[in-house]
Amino acid sequence: MRISQAGVETSGLGAWTRRGTIVALIAVASCFASCGGGGSGGTSGVSSGSASGSGSGTSGGTGSGTGSGSTTGTGTGTGTGTGTNGTGNTPSAVTAYATDVLMHHNDLGRTGQMLAETTLTLANVNSASFGKVAFLAADGKVDGQPLFVTGLPIGGTAHDVVYVVTEHDSVYAYDANSFAQLWKVSLIGSGEVPSDDHGCQDITPEIGITSTPVIDRNRGTNGVLYAVAMTKDSGGGYHHRLHALDLATGAEVLGGPTEIAATYPGNGAGSVNGVITFNPSLHTERAALTLVGGNIYMGWTAHCMGGSYTGWMMAYSADTLKQTSVLNITPNGSQGSIWMAGSGMASDGTSLYVVDGNGTFGTTLNAAGFPADGDYGDSMMKLSLGNLQVTDYFAMSDVVTQAATDNDFGSGGAMVLPDQTTASGVVKHLAVAAGKDNHIYVVDRDSMGKFNPTSNNIWQELIGTLAGGIWGSPAYYNGVVYYGGLNDNLKALPISGAFLATTAASRSPSTFPYPGATPAVSANGTSNGIVWAAENGTTGALHAYNAGNLAVELYNSNQAGTRDQWGAGNKFITPMIARGKVYVGATNGVAVFGLL
Repeated sequence: MRISQAGVETSGLGAWTRRGTIVALIAVASCFASCGGGGSGGTSGVSSGSASGSGSGTSGGTGSGTGSGSTTGTGTGTGTGTGTNGTGNTPSAVTAYATDVLMHHNDLGRTGQMLAETTLTLANVNSASFGKVAFLAADGKVDGQPLFVTGLPIGGTAHDVVYVVTEHDSVYAYDANSFAQLWKVSLIGSGEVPSDDHGCQDITPEIGITSTPVIDRNRGTNGVLYAVAMTKDSGGGYHHRLHALDLATGAEVLGGPTEIAATYPGNGAGSVNGVITFNPSLHTERAALTLVGGNIYMGWTAHCMGGSYTGWMMAYSADTLKQTSVLNITPNGSQGSIWMAGSGMASDGTSLYVVDGNGTFGTTLNAAGFPADGDYGDSMMKLSLGNLQVTDYFAMSDVVTQAATDNDFGSGGAMVLPDQTTASGVVKHLAVAAGKDNHIYVVDRDSMGKFNPTSNNIWQELIGTLAGGIWGSPAYYNGVVYYGGLNDNLKALPISGAFLATTAASRSPSTFPYPGATPAVSANGTSNGIVWAAENGTTGALHAYNAGNLAVELYNSNQAGTRDQWGAGNKFITPMIARGKVYVGATNGVAVFGLL
């Protein structure tokens, strides 16, 4: 790994004490926290109590040190906490900020909510007062979502830091206020280069860091950023490695990097004598990394879905970077890629929820209703934390036909909804997902429906609501689910009585070309809700809509001519919002928007 350290820029930064005034663990609209690692000041997993970090209860992480990953306590208001991390270690005291964005789509539920945005409002997000304020240059395509850390001490000064990863295997840290580069590291090993694209245009011209990293502010001296990088050595061999980088310096920590390798029993594609061996040349880490329960979880896709591949999931310790679990979800079949258009696995703090792509599904079920051969292609799965096992699942009644016709369920990611209550007062624990077939599937996380060849035994199936398939994830805010399908309008689907509306309450004026849109939401609690969406194309565009009525477009980056444009769009991009700015990944950097 090569590190270049830029001079630390201190101008324009408030004092640490002033940063402290925004410390908050707000429990509004959604119970999802913005931290997925060990206890980061009491925010992790799903908040089950009314405490805001200053309560007297435990402020546990999502790790086994605290069990369920929930936040409990007796305090109200705002404050800080240190808690215990996922492995029971005693971390250094770290302030948790509601303005941190430490993972893809903000939280483990993958709701895409930033609920601590106090600068951007319905009144000031318009082309007269809002626009492109900077461009953070990078040495390759930015396919991973930028991440954000608030008030990080570097060289004795607190910085708000934006982290950017590229397909050239580089990681950048930029000051979010001055836009100065704080540091840059290359994750290319000695004598290596980023991977070639294998002749596949899905990720081109090179493959390096494709998935969104994940950050844990409570590990290491200054917090840790975890990323998976792909490289090619001089002998033509391919490598995937898990890296852990110090947030303040970019230095490799925790004994990393770790070479990723695995085997699994099975007679599926590429197996030899009843064993499948992970082939690094066939696979890419596309889905965003997930950190929960003290483990980093990753799922693997294949280049253009070609070759003799199967569906792999792996877990690595966030403390040691050692492999803790491996699961192959098509061990006696083929395919079953996990990619979800870059979305991360969702979690409610006790389980993982993941959707996999076209592949073998074993329609012969055992007595418990699970595929006897262990093949779960084109299904939505609930997985145990730690030792990865399928504990429940949902597969469509026509799952075999869906896979054969490339109606890839796994093109979309899962989202865990906050608890919903039926008209009769029953609390339901729901998750939602959609893929290429234009249907929206709502499952009961306590009983997902499994497989039935004659019907889909799930909580709700929406047919005809979307005009196009989904390549990405929905967002949630204030009782509404937002979906952006292929060549479709962005649509708002309110939830009432634990059911999604089958007809959109509002929709955006324009439609989104391939691959549609993965929306994100900014709000100050339950006020000033804004839905953001990035448009792909020859000229990329950022759109902003009133969350209460998507027909009201507040802003788009083409309204002021070329002033706010940044060049070609990039697919599978979701905007990241933090402290008055919006960040959009591009083909050669990150476009930054804010008040002019």
